[in-house]
Amino acid sequence: MLRKLSLLLLALMTLGGLAHAQRSPQELYEGQVAAPEFPADLDWINVDNPLTMNGLLGKIVILDFWTYGCINCLHIIPVLEQVERKYAQEVVVIGVHSAKFDTEGQTENLRQIVQRYEVHHPVLNDNKFQVWNSYGVRAWPTVAIIDPLGRAVIRQSGEIPFEAFDNYLSGMIDYYDGLDAEIINRTPLELALEGAGDPGTPLLFPGKVLADEVGGRLFIADSSHNRIVIADLSTHEVLNIIGTSARGFKDGDFDTAAFDKPQGMALDGDYLYIADVNNHSIRRADLSARAVATVAGNGAMGRSRIPFGAPVPDPLGVALRSPWDVEFDDRGRLHIAMAGTHQLYIFEPDTNALYPSVGNGREANLNDVSLADSELAQPSGLYYAGAGKLYFADSESSTIRLADFENDLVTVVSGTTENSLFDYDDIDGELGVNRLQHALGIDGDAAGNLYIADTYNSRIKIVRAGETSTHTLFGKGGSGGYQDGELHLAQFDEPGGLSYADGVLYVADTNNHVIRTIDLEAGVVDTIEFKNREALVIDDSRLTLLGGNAGDKSIVMAGIHQVAPGAGALNLRFNLPDEFKINPLIDSQASVTWGEPVQQSTATVTGDSVSIPLQLAEGNSFVMAEVTLYYCREGEEALCFIDVVNYFVTLEVAAAHEPADITLERDVEPPDV
Repeated sequence: MLRKLSLLLLALMTLGGLAHAQRSPQELYEGQVAAPEFPADLDWINVDNPLTMNGLLGKIVILDFWTYGCINCLHIIPVLEQVERKYAQEVVVIGVHSAKFDTEGQTENLRQIVQRYEVHHPVLNDNKFQVWNSYGVRAWPTVAIIDPLGRAVIRQSGEIPFEAFDNYLSGMIDYYDGLDAEIINRTPLELALEGAGDPGTPLLFPGKVLADEVGGRLFIADSSHNRIVIADLSTHEVLNIIGTSARGFKDGDFDTAAFDKPQGMALDGDYLYIADVNNHSIRRADLSARAVATVAGNGAMGRSRIPFGAPVPDPLGVALRSPWDVEFDDRGRLHIAMAGTHQLYIFEPDTNALYPSVGNGREANLNDVSLADSELAQPSGLYYAGAGKLYFADSESSTIRLADFENDLVTVVSGTTENSLFDYDDIDGELGVNRLQHALGIDGDAAGNLYIADTYNSRIKIVRAGETSTHTLFGKGGSGGYQDGELHLAQFDEPGGLSYADGVLYVADTNNHVIRTIDLEAGVVDTIEFKNREALVIDDSRLTLLGGNAGDKSIVMAGIHQVAPGAGALNLRFNLPDEFKINPLIDSQASVTWGEPVQQSTATVTGDSVSIPLQLAEGNSFVMAEVTLYYCREGEEALCFIDVVNYFVTLEVAAAHEPADITLERDVEPPDV
């Protein structure tokens, strides 16, 4: 039996030198028990053949135990992405997916999630908890680390910051290199990544949808394209696109603004508010001025929750945690489903006030208590029905709940009434009997009906006005599918959001990459076909007048540079073919992030080079640069091509080195048009 692994990874960061002083390097970095082998009969994703512990000897292996509906697990993914970039030669990350919900345990559903969240390491479907049990795991997320000799060293639950990984891994690498430079195998592991590819639709994992009946518009969070699509509600003609589709955190006009997995939206006149999940921020799009600005969140993920009712001194300076949906009430307040802290927030645009309004931050399903004492579990959808009543889809408790602001009370209206996060199913019936499974969406109509996106059951359900029971409205359920037609034929695949307008439900059918309509009177489901579908194409070989071209998303690992602390520069040079130039009609940008503490700078590219000043502190560091070039042929400025590249440079900053003068070149190759 695997012995209890007691070394806490987080302590290496919080205790710093003390932790190292109390433990010898041998105790820190050498395991005592061989890591259990992977079972031979499990499905793997992102590799051609199953991996074995014996085949991974020489690599430092990080096992990430996760389940895809867990927001804390999703928080680990970008951290591990940083680890994979910095330690690409020495470390192998393996996602061990041990499903909480039944639907999460299906390999094809997991494969879609790997694509949706751009997981770039091997993933093992541990749906029978075999690997979980062999490592004694008890919670999501949990990380285990295996030394290069195949011995288990660490098991740690909870979200772990990159700095802790960085501190520990660099020490382990130095330790084993000091024993024998041949111990660590620095040959990269061959992967077969599950690229999202072309789903056959112009959208990619759309998460939420908002129907504007008054303005005749449909707003779509095209989440994995990192953009917002605006279409005509009747003709379905694409009217506008907000965002470049490249992942990023950038304000500006519609053609240059950047998002990272946007979800819920709320409309207030000419302002569209957007829950920008992976940027942990609330963005506001001025639909008249065609400009995007951040109103809350600084782009970083918060590490703690804010106490109930405590106002945030500076909404733009606070680090939030995965806001998933937004909704206005009749007092002009914007409610926020803060999934990452298991709370609801309020943002008041007029006063710039931001504060938690529902939930004490503990993850649970505690009802029939006050707003302050209630406990939520990853709220992910909002609907305001008037008279102080805010309904929310509490996804990890598989319930629809009501926050009654007039009576200071939180109750449950659909799903389990028990204080449990594991009481889920697909059962219609009265409250207390009926069950949902990880519902993400909720909306209603003027008559008082509530419509539910019962996501993991792939169904649309209803709580009719004046009733306390929940019933399936559309969707055959099961493992999901795709079928238009009448009630008994229609199929969905993990719908994430819905919106009601004039007798029609608009559904973000996430895993089918489409927006569906449900004509409630006729009882028919249909799929929206965009009148000018070509406007949604993301392709660097053609012009998209509405914006939204991502172009080349390649990542360039630019190696290790040894530089001196203090002032320096990152010089970017672009080799354009003859007869081509940077397009003067639109701003090309270079966004650069570096150092510890993290610093950022953005420069406009007007010619074939740009230089960004750096200020570096001694120690190990990095530079990341995201460059978006708009270029054209001389005299053909209306035909704009796009080139996007992301650079990552590892820095060793010490006084013995020369001042930083880092030069990177890019050969820009226009498409053959």
